[in-house]
Amino acid sequence: MNAPVTSPLTATSTDRLDVAADFPILARTVHGRRLAYLDNGATTQKPEAVIEAEARFYRESNANIHRGVHWLSQHATALYDAARETVQRFINAADAAEIVFTRGTTEAINLVAQSWGRDELRPGDEIVLTTLEHHSNIVPWQLLCEQTGAVLKVVPVSERGELELDAFDALLGPRTQLVAITHVSNALGTVNPVAELTAKAKVAGAVVLVDGAQAVAHQKVDVQAIGCDFYAFSGHKLYGPTGIGVLYGRAGVLAAMPPWQGGGDMIRTVSFERTTYAEPPARFEAGTPNIAGAIGLGAAIDYVNAVGIERIAAHEQALLAHATAAVGGIPGVRLIGTAAHKTGILSFLVDGIHPHDLGTILDSEGVAIRAGHHCAMPLMTRLGIPGTARASLAMYNDEADIDALVAAIHKAQELFGTRSRP
Repeated sequence: MNAPVTSPLTATSTDRLDVAADFPILARTVHGRRLAYLDNGATTQKPEAVIEAEARFYRESNANIHRGVHWLSQHATALYDAARETVQRFINAADAAEIVFTRGTTEAINLVAQSWGRDELRPGDEIVLTTLEHHSNIVPWQLLCEQTGAVLKVVPVSERGELELDAFDALLGPRTQLVAITHVSNALGTVNPVAELTAKAKVAGAVVLVDGAQAVAHQKVDVQAIGCDFYAFSGHKLYGPTGIGVLYGRAGVLAAMPPWQGGGDMIRTVSFERTTYAEPPARFEAGTPNIAGAIGLGAAIDYVNAVGIERIAAHEQALLAHATAAVGGIPGVRLIGTAAHKTGILSFLVDGIHPHDLGTILDSEGVAIRAGHHCAMPLMTRLGIPGTARASLAMYNDEADIDALVAAIHKAQELFGTRSRP
């Protein structure tokens, strides 16, 4: 049996939320069974308020934004700009102009790599990553290193899935130009001390990017308190639409960055001799943006704020503690990632059952999880495993979902003949 994961929050009965009725998809059945949706690390389900906000835009307000003199265009522009201000307040950016809308975390990181990185990095410069990173916070920097001659340095992790902080300190040096770190590991749920790491990186003179894709739905994020230069996240992991994301960039850093893509709305003037560029954020939003997606993201943030991010965090921590004890207590189950500070994710292996086979059997029981390497192959290599089964939590999950997960694991063990009887 695995030891329970400790948490900075104390679980109490008052931490429970009852919001599942706000999410229409959760009312459906799968294979004739109640749906226990535990794949929120991949994408969250959407509340009716978000679905309606997007539909209402197309029914009542659809027009292209900026420069249009007619009422619909001006109205759509106002809605789009209001969504940017909603994001600004949600992560406590100093100004709405520090919020760049992207397609998601992946595009946001690529934007920084190809705009800031290509302009700033020289041969021999160093980029510090961690072993916990998602491929989206690895591959763009590898491509950049091929283009610029910069080199990657990687912070190792312990068997529990925690960063080795002494190694982080040792990697920082005079050639360190960028530190790119995940706030929360998508594969293990480890919560990194990003404010502390950012402060150390700043002493070394480095720019800091934080991948917040797995953090913003689970805890309060304050980019000014963290002190980072960039913070990236995706709307679809925050109860919002797919195809919309955010890059926060500190104003002074964004102002010095060249455009990444060219086209409408990122220009000030164009001639065949010379083009001048708009100020951020327009400089980084070439072409017609995902207007409805931005409005939907704003609605998702409004919904999260109405429920209360602190209440969501407490509810999920209580549920994670329950899931850790329940799943970790099953004979033949090994928890992967037992950091002292975790949120939202329970990764595990079941003796004698490949994670993909386990995921298929669980699906037949109405339980949706993720199985595989979770776009974190270097981490899996470090842990000496090909992948894990991952149950990831959201505000609408409850103990019944965990009970269904446990029962489905027992069913899988019975099918494979590996279940131990008390």
